[in-house]
Amino acid sequence: MFRPVFHSLVILAGLALTACAGSDFSRDSALTHDGLERVAGHDFAEVYLRPGADLGHYQHLSLSTCEVSFRKNWLRDQQRDSRTLASRVRQEDADRIREQMASACDEHFRAALEREPAYDLVEEAPNGEDVLLLRPSIVNLDIHAPDVQGAVRSRSYTTSAGEMTLNLELVDALTGEVQARVVDRRRGVEQSRLQWTSSVTNRAEFRRILRRWADLLRDGLDRVRAAQ
Repeated sequence: MFRPVFHSLVILAGLALTACAGSDFSRDSALTHDGLERVAGHDFAEVYLRPGADLGHYQHLSLSTCEVSFRKNWLRDQQRDSRTLASRVRQEDADRIREQMASACDEHFRAALEREPAYDLVEEAPNGEDVLLLRPSIVNLDIHAPDVQGAVRSRSYTTSAGEMTLNLELVDALTGEVQARVVDRRRGVEQSRLQWTSSVTNRAEFRRILRRWADLLRDGLDRVRAAQ
């Protein structure tokens, strides 16, 4: 089952990596620093593939732990804009948020791949042979009104929970060479007026985005399997 699926993983990353002839993507032939070429995409904003990559021999799929990083200067800006010392975002708050986001990312991607009929996920294989590693990371995480753990509770109002970008790489586990990459930036739903923002509303909004990314991944695999 896995050979025909992974042979078509060129479609996986975008769920619709079928070329759009009139797309700006199709006219961008520049290679990335690691030799990937940008191709036409649809559901994900940017899709890159290694020219001539043969993914047909991969027999196993593995999912690595998600890495999370904030927007540059996010913590500094949050501290600068805090109205009181009690509402100031500390490094331990940032670390806690990052850990929670990484856990949620892993949860949603794993759940999507294990949903019936489940795909066989392996933690490792001998010498890494025939293993295609999915390596997701969340970059430029920007939470507009993060909850701070402290004695004094205050309310924050925003028009959006924030935004983040997915960087998903498909990697040959043996050589470490990236075969494909997906980059997709998503923003929380933009409200027409200020809304109360809390850890509960932030979690719900960012989980919605994670669920969407995971579903795109799963749908792409299912379409390839159904075509076979």
